Amino acid sequence: PGVRCAERAFISNGISISSKKPAAFSITFKSEVLPMMILTIGFIFLFYLDLAKIVISVLLYALKFYLCELTNPPFFMSQIQIHDKQFETFITSDKLDRAILELAGKLNAELDGKTPVFLAVLNGSFMFASDLLKKITIPCEISFVKLASYAGTTSTQHVRELIGFDENIKGRTVVVLEDIIDSGITLQKVLEKLKALEVGEIIITTLLFKPEAFKMSFDIDFIGIEIPNDFIVGYGLDYDKQGRNLKDIYKIVE
Repeated sequence: PGVRCAERAFISNGISISSKKPAAFSITFKSEVLPMMILTIGFIFLFYLDLAKIVISVLLYALKFYLCELTNPPFFMSQIQIHDKQFETFITSDKLDRAILELAGKLNAELDGKTPVFLAVLNGSFMFASDLLKKITIPCEISFVKLASYAGTTSTQHVRELIGFDENIKGRTVVVLEDIIDSGITLQKVLEKLKALEVGEIIITTLLFKPEAFKMSFDIDFIGIEIPNDFIVGYGLDYDKQGRNLKDIYKIVE
């Protein structure tokens, strides 16, 4: 037997035995607070891990962009010089690709069930024709005609035929591919030749069109991009035989 104290302790034979429960309190602390601490630390770790992933992704993208442009000098050429003229970036290769993809989709739908002859008008359309035909999914044939109506930066009224038609296309569906239609004089010559050859159907497709410069009355079936009446080079277009190799299109700086 012992004497009960106010602090819930017993005194027996001079020995004090406390009835407080520190062990239970310790168990409660560990079972409630410790998991919260672990969860908090986990959330903090995941937050900084995601942040690190974002930072790494941004850095990798920036590095990729830098390396891409480092190997693509024309990107930095906001202005270039060809012969005695200055030109500035006008239409990027990405925009050209999107326009060509859209044209290819329209032609695939329009010509489904047919086997057309694609007639590329050289020299300017060689890049356009190449990229377009890679996206054509129907059976088709390809031929070329070479005409010239430009002298320097000016379109002349005289059209020279350098490479003529060499195939029997009577009754066939012919898709004329032009890099650019401005005055329409060159294309008018092509259309006259095709009609004389008694083709079945003519579909005119051009990557670029200058409505302000157009002088003819024939309809253009498919147009990639309409542009103002500026002199341009690049992507097959030249200034006195130079500039055709540029992947972007540049306009003259007046």
